Amino acid sequence: MASHGIKDRVAIVGMGCTRFAEHWDSGADELLLSATGEAFAGAGLAKEEIDAYWLGTAQSGMSGITLARPLELVDKPVTRVENYCATGSEALRQAAYAVASGAYDVAMAVGVEKVKDSGYQGLNAFPIPGDGTARTVTAAAMFSMVVPAYGAKYGVPPQEMREVLARIAAKNHANGARNPKAQFRKEWPVEKLLAMPRVAGELSVFDCAGVADGAAAAIVVRAEDAHRYTDKPLYIKALSLVAGNGLPLGDPGYDYTTFPEIVAAAEDAYRQAGLTDPRRELAMAEVHDCFTPTELVLMEDLGFCERGKAWQDVLAGAFDLDGDLPVNPDGGLKSFGHPVGASGLRMIYEAWLQLRGEAPEERRISTFGRRELALTHNLGGYPGEMVGFVSILGTQQG
Repeated sequence: MASHGIKDRVAIVGMGCTRFAEHWDSGADELLLSATGEAFAGAGLAKEEIDAYWLGTAQSGMSGITLARPLELVDKPVTRVENYCATGSEALRQAAYAVASGAYDVAMAVGVEKVKDSGYQGLNAFPIPGDGTARTVTAAAMFSMVVPAYGAKYGVPPQEMREVLARIAAKNHANGARNPKAQFRKEWPVEKLLAMPRVAGELSVFDCAGVADGAAAAIVVRAEDAHRYTDKPLYIKALSLVAGNGLPLGDPGYDYTTFPEIVAAAEDAYRQAGLTDPRRELAMAEVHDCFTPTELVLMEDLGFCERGKAWQDVLAGAFDLDGDLPVNPDGGLKSFGHPVGASGLRMIYEAWLQLRGEAPEERRISTFGRRELALTHNLGGYPGEMVGFVSILGTQQG
């Protein structure tokens, strides 16, 4: 790939995030006002001082008016973007590149999704059902195929695979129990998770992310201007997005134990940021744990483990808060649910808190003060047909 990136040219100087939950008493407007208000206050900026806005939402609005209306913006460009479940990350990517290009001095990326009382059960995914020839397999069913495929390829017995997945869920729920912005705030021991009935293949409901409402926002400026707004900016080291072409779905050689788009996005992001050993250079990672087997595969696709070894590292606690590389210290999608337009920015919000030393002591990462880089990973789609996003963020330039 010929991606040169924008390393150290753009910085995040303000962020906001609502609680991800069932907001029966709030609509998308209220969620947007809450997240952007926190970001404005953190950067000491008014809405009039933002040159341009990017709004990420899958189905909570069809234009920039979705954001301009509740914020009562006047004569501001607002671009609505959508890229499956990587929509929030896409909003940040476009805002950051707009600043890096010199087109704007200050830009804001916002993500929102209002799902719970929309009149539909869960997210009413496009396209609208047509002539019956489109695939009708659910997301849970598609990702459940990873489980037997991984076990067969690497010699992990079914019961041990179940324990690995339960261990991932237990870790993320333990982290989420310590996070006031998480939807689910209860710890679940592995033995109780193992006893849950199956809903898709080997997946129980506790292997699947929930459905939630939420919003998150980030303000970006040129790196040289960052200290005008905060004494603890986060510098963008890499932003990489890869859109798959779906061809693996028709390839008999595709075995569901890897997501090629994620491998490509990670390699590109590491190249941009100059990373060679992410397992030991990163302080933390926020990854798209839409299902527990997704997180398992991502540990290998992101280069945190050798192929076929991630399950052993999961059982050893390598990705716990006190582990070698904390993964999803905020609780991940597993604890937050997945308001599609907001999830990517929610991940970056956790990196913002952790790297700046603002995460509470009870869920502070073990690597704090020793490493200064964070990774966020967002995906949308299904195994063999997805978009993948990876960012690298850091507290220092250079």
